[in-house]
Amino acid sequence: MSIDFQYPEFEVERSEDCVYCGRCVKECPNGVHILTEDKKLRTRPQGCVACHRCAAFCPTGAIQIVRSRHASRANANWSEQAVTEITKQAATGGVLLSSMGNPENYPVYFDRILINASQVTNPSIDPLREPMETRTFLGAKPDTIHRDANGNILPQLPPQLSLSTPILFSAMSYGSISYNAHASLARAAEALGIFYNTGEGGLHEHFYQYGPNTIVQVASGRFGVHKAYLNSGAAIEIKMGQGAKPGIGGHLPGAKIVGDVSRTRMVPEGTDAISPAPHHDIYSIEDLRQLVYSLKEATGYQKPVIVKVAAVHNITAIASGIARSGADIIAIDGFRGGTGAAPTRIRDHVGIPVELALASVDQRLRDEGIRDRVSLICSGSIRSSADVVKAIALGADAVYIGTAALIALGCHLCRSCQTGRCAWGIATQNPELTRRLDPDEGYQRLVNLVTAWTHEIKEMMGGMGINSIEALRGNRLMLRGVGLTQKELDILGIRHAGE
Repeated sequence: MSIDFQYPEFEVERSEDCVYCGRCVKECPNGVHILTEDKKLRTRPQGCVACHRCAAFCPTGAIQIVRSRHASRANANWSEQAVTEITKQAATGGVLLSSMGNPENYPVYFDRILINASQVTNPSIDPLREPMETRTFLGAKPDTIHRDANGNILPQLPPQLSLSTPILFSAMSYGSISYNAHASLARAAEALGIFYNTGEGGLHEHFYQYGPNTIVQVASGRFGVHKAYLNSGAAIEIKMGQGAKPGIGGHLPGAKIVGDVSRTRMVPEGTDAISPAPHHDIYSIEDLRQLVYSLKEATGYQKPVIVKVAAVHNITAIASGIARSGADIIAIDGFRGGTGAAPTRIRDHVGIPVELALASVDQRLRDEGIRDRVSLICSGSIRSSADVVKAIALGADAVYIGTAALIALGCHLCRSCQTGRCAWGIATQNPELTRRLDPDEGYQRLVNLVTAWTHEIKEMMGGMGINSIEALRGNRLMLRGVGLTQKELDILGIRHAGE
């Protein structure tokens, strides 16, 4: 045992204000707080994931979570994390698993891009007194306008998704997150006039009522996929890959496949749901085209089809093929995208930043004259309304938000989703924990977040002298880079600040 000893990453400090009420024992799902027979409290910091649940509910504010002060000999090459991970694998022979997005210190290009503003020659627009159009339509657009003999426009627009604001809730499956989390997302999408994505776990029967605001997903495992499911949503997404684990399939542990999750996914209780890395009927763009049209045929050509792919080095060629496959929308997920569980090495070292992928794809499709055949959704760590504006200016039509939505629901980024012991009732199927998330409060917090972001988007567009999302899309003249190399500026298609 001693050879594997690693001092806990976090410690619990308890002040003299503690009244030994035991509330922290009740709130912690990891057994960190222990109430002894003589009514004293002690801690087992080995289980602490810094979810802050105990501190948030301590009636006297006596608890503080701090980083361990236990010192290891400093080594610039062999970090404490690297040593800890090697020790774990030497003891178990297992693959390291992690959740949420990539935490490594790679460049965040959104933070190195500034938004240009209007002054004098191109007056700004006051969003409080003048109309600002944030409505966005996702789907293929016709190349030409056709008119009848009387000159009236003939409506030949393919199926579209109409969003009140260019934000959608990204794919998070029922099973990876709780029933109450899904309920919050579905209700918020309906209230806001946007869409939420079911993820690859099917759709609980209670949520069919939100179909007009639902995107249903078809992944490689085809869990929960049937005709009624496909027809229940407003759009269908084919998940080819995701940013947190490009080239890797999905895995929901059997411990989470219980009750309604089992029935919804059509997987026996307690059985791991493992999605293969590829779709075993898709090995070329031609194969993808066949699935696209099979799904369109199954839904009467009434729903747009999205193809979701991870941001990888040859993303421009991939996107060009997808645009020619008959898909209506392409979702590009960058390597900072979140996940319920992924191999740590894949999450932290595979894929590329979504900003570079998005700009490259938008330019490639424009160069080939097929940009209007598809809409582009950008995802992978969209953290604020400023990120939304920058993503759209780089070429996106809209963005997916996942981690930001979970934070709005109460997530504290403790990155222990894969354990199923989410202290805030989000990434868990434990009934005692799931009831901690109130869908009434959760949906309202999501509505508040997107409403606030929409106000900020209008203000930023007004400052740019732009009054619609359509005028912002791909408008890279309104962006400037700071601290970027010329190669990075060229790929992003923007100028350096001061030019």
